[in-house]
Amino acid sequence: MHKRTLIRAGAALALALAAPAFAQGGSYPDKPIKIVVPYPPGGFNDTLARTVGAKLQAAWGQSVVVDNKPGGATVIGLDAAAKSPADGYTLVILPFSFAVNPYIFARLPYDSQKDFTPITLAATTANLLVVPAASPFNSMKDLLAQAKAKPGSLSYASTGIGSSNHLSMEKFKQMAGVDITHVPYKGSAPAVTDLIGGQINVMFDNISNVLPHVKSGKLRALAVTTPARSPLAPEVPTVIEAGVPGYELGVWFGIAAPGGTPRPIVDKLNAEIVKILRMPDVKEKFAAQGVEAIGSTVEQFQAHLQAQRTMWAKVVKDAGVTPE
Repeated sequence: MHKRTLIRAGAALALALAAPAFAQGGSYPDKPIKIVVPYPPGGFNDTLARTVGAKLQAAWGQSVVVDNKPGGATVIGLDAAAKSPADGYTLVILPFSFAVNPYIFARLPYDSQKDFTPITLAATTANLLVVPAASPFNSMKDLLAQAKAKPGSLSYASTGIGSSNHLSMEKFKQMAGVDITHVPYKGSAPAVTDLIGGQINVMFDNISNVLPHVKSGKLRALAVTTPARSPLAPEVPTVIEAGVPGYELGVWFGIAAPGGTPRPIVDKLNAEIVKILRMPDVKEKFAAQGVEAIGSTVEQFQAHLQAQRTMWAKVVKDAGVTPE
C-alpha cells in the first residue's frame, strides 16, 4: 500500500511540474506536424499549406508534411482532420466551402462547429469569371446572351459542391436569371485543364489559379467578383460593371486544428502562423497571385466563420443548392 501511495504521489508531482510548461505550449512541437488540404495539389489552398508548412519547419525545426485529401466536396479531407488527435500535430486548411457545407448536405460526418478549433483567417482573394481563349464570348454580355437564348446549353466547372467557384456561379445564375449546367471537379487544376481544353464553357475561379493562364493567352477573363477591379487585372471589369448589379463575392482561406486542441497550443500556432503571414516575402508571394495575407486572432476568425454561416445559409436556400 505504501509503495502504491508513493507511486501516485510521484505521478502527481510530475504532472504538477509539467503543468506550467504545458500552459506555455510545453515542449510542443516535438514531432512532425501534418497539414491536411481537402483539395489536390495545384490550387491556392495547397500553396497556403506548403508556404506555411515550410516556414513552420524552419522556425520550429520539426518536419511539416502536407497531406492532400481531395474529394467529397472537401468532406473527405475535413473529416480526416476532424477525427485526428487534438494535440496540435494535425492542422487543416479550412476552405470557403467549410462554412457552406452544413447547409447543402443533410448529414456530415463531422460537426463543423464542435470538431474544429479555428486558428487564423489566413488570406482572402477574388474570383475571376473566365472562358477558354477560343471561346466566342468576348464579354460577360455575350455569355449572358447565349445563356438566356439557350438555357442549360452552357456548362461551368467548379472544385466541388459548396466551393467558392460553385457558389459564385450559383449566385450569378440567380441574380442574372440564367441556367448554366454545373460540372464539379475534385480541384482547381483538373477543372482549369478541361476549361482550357474547351470541354467546359466557363468558370469562376480564384484569381491566383487562373490569372497566369489569362496572361499566357490560354484563358480570357470576363469579370471579377469583388466590388472594385483587381490591381492585378485592372482591365477586367467587375461583375457589377459587366451587367449584374449588386453582385459581389470574396473568397477566404483559414487554418484550424481538430476540436478540443488545448488553448496554449492553439495560441502558439496562432502566434507563429500570423508571424509567417506577415513576413514580407510571404505577403509579396501571395500578392503576386492576387491573394491578400491576413493573419487574424482566433476570436476574429471565429466571428468570421459565424458571419459566413449566416450569409451562406440564405444564399444556399434561395438558390436551391443540393448535393449532386
